[in-house]
Amino acid sequence: MKTYLLYSLMVFLALVAAGPVYGAAPTNSIVKAPPVRSVFAVPTNAREGRDPFFPESSRVFQLAVINSKTVEISSLAVKGFYRDAKGALVIINNHTFAVGDEGDVKTSGGRVHIRCLEIRSNVVVIDINGQKHELNFKTQ
Repeated sequence: MKTYLLYSLMVFLALVAAGPVYGAAPTNSIVKAPPVRSVFAVPTNAREGRDPFFPESSRVFQLAVINSKTVEISSLAVKGFYRDAKGALVIINNHTFAVGDEGDVKTSGGRVHIRCLEIRSNVVVIDINGQKHELNFKTQ
């Protein structure tokens, strides 16, 4: 009987102590901060930064040079066009694209990453490094 009273007293005290925590009205004073986004700028030389896992490597600097080169649009040519009820396809420098497709195309200046945005009757709208370009072609 004594143990029952002791346990019930302990439960009662625990409920009384936890009452203000669980029974308190919620407050709207807590403001959630937006998530922090990480930004990494590719360094162009050793003074700007280096690879923490391979500090003697120059691979990071070579990537910065490759990504910053300009693309000559004149080296891109539409070599084929096909349209049916499902959609349209174009061949740009021997690589086939539909609307929304992405791929690397070989040019005289090296590989270029292209995203096909739109295919119209005589024009293909592509995206290269965030810039829109239009390639004109003739249909037969």
